[in-house]
Amino acid sequence: MKKIPRIFHFVFGLRPQTEPFHLIHYLCIASCMGINKPDAVMFHCQHMPWGHWWDRIAPYLQLRKIEPDKFISSFSYNDPAIGKYRHAHLSDIARLEILIKYGGIYADIDTLFINDLPDRFFEYEFVMGMEKVDWMAAAAKDARGSLCNAWMMGMPDSDFARLLLVRTYESFDGTWSAHSTFLPYRLSCEHPDWIHVEPQRSFFFYDWTGDGIRGIFEKTKPNLDNVYSIHLWSHLWWDRNRTDTSYFHAGRLTPEYVKFSRSAYAELARPFLPKDVSYNLLQFELQKTNAFLENGALAGKKYLGKIHRQSKNTLRKFGIREKSGK
Repeated sequence: MKKIPRIFHFVFGLRPQTEPFHLIHYLCIASCMGINKPDAVMFHCQHMPWGHWWDRIAPYLQLRKIEPDKFISSFSYNDPAIGKYRHAHLSDIARLEILIKYGGIYADIDTLFINDLPDRFFEYEFVMGMEKVDWMAAAAKDARGSLCNAWMMGMPDSDFARLLLVRTYESFDGTWSAHSTFLPYRLSCEHPDWIHVEPQRSFFFYDWTGDGIRGIFEKTKPNLDNVYSIHLWSHLWWDRNRTDTSYFHAGRLTPEYVKFSRSAYAELARPFLPKDVSYNLLQFELQKTNAFLENGALAGKKYLGKIHRQSKNTLRKFGIREKSGK
């Protein structure tokens, strides 16, 4: 009997890399290898990553050069706010082509792996997971459900992946998710024998709302039995100027945050931090104080009292007396 190969695929660098490879991306791949023990990890990219965290993880990867899809590359977006994420739509095509050619497991690189996949998953032809539906999206009412393509696994040349690729080209309209989440749900209803659908808990326990994102980075870990990985929705919080879902941003996800924070993400990612890196608790406390200050600048006066208390607690913890100001 054919099985899905234990090969994991990541797609990256479909736009020029102006920033170093981030810790969150390192921890995605490190957790993948630590939890799933794959036969291979294939890293597909156009523009090569660079930086300290890339240098640490690159020796463990099979690198493959890819070229951007011509149709998506030349598509004219009506909404420039979505157009700036063209690289994500290029990846939507690339991941399907990769699964058709090689088979295996695809995951977005803003994923953290939690528990190893059950053996039964590898006997299905194709697997995707349900996600919370954005009923504000125009295509949601027609689709009546959503399967998120941030995590997929399949046999090489699977019927579902081939059909999804063809229909993606036919239905692509430049919106964020009509082709990537609503379309696969419709196809799963049309061809239920071609795909196994997992409940939302399996891969998207934390959803894309503000509550979901704060649950990942600001709240403690709940029971995560039968959760195999969590998607981090980085496009919704990466930029420090985007605050509609959270004040958390990429600059706050530091080695000290992962080492000392009590958040769900930190606790889950901590085992995959390199053992030869030193971590400074005082630095973490200073980072927390800076975060409060930044939150205050964004939120206004309601944070001023909280900022002062946080500063006093940090100083007291390290035996530093606050000046009276007299």
